[in-house]
Amino acid sequence: MNDSKENHISEYLTFKLGDEEYGIDIMRVQEIRSFEVPTRMVNTPDFILGVLNLRGLIVPVVDMRIKFNLSQANYDQFTVVIVLTIKGRILGMVVDGVSDVITFAPEQLRPVPEFSSVIGNDYLLNIGSLENRMLMLLDIDKLMCSADMNLLRSAQ
Repeated sequence: MNDSKENHISEYLTFKLGDEEYGIDIMRVQEIRSFEVPTRMVNTPDFILGVLNLRGLIVPVVDMRIKFNLSQANYDQFTVVIVLTIKGRILGMVVDGVSDVITFAPEQLRPVPEFSSVIGNDYLLNIGSLENRMLMLLDIDKLMCSADMNLLRSAQ
């Protein structure tokens, strides 16, 4: 099932959440911005920090550290917002920092072992292996479209 996905996506933007490195399809990334405190919205889950005004467009912002139940999120000079385009919608994702763009050859992609995690195996494409680094490659479309995120509903 993941085989068709891994053949289509080979370039990943890598980012850090705590001590872990993750990668997302570079084609989903619109821009990377320094962190600014979003405007809080009432009755939203804790991981949705609020919204930003991005050149006249109101963009929901998700803190992935809170979403993945990591330790307390500290906002510093390395914290960034990755602005994504998913299914025609723009949203922001707060991470501890971005690293680089990596192209993985098929032999560098490993299947995700079956285990229980806060991310959920459904949202992981592969584990990318590069020298001494292991990166969890996220299916960012599926993650951001999940029911618990409640971000990409059709008409409200």
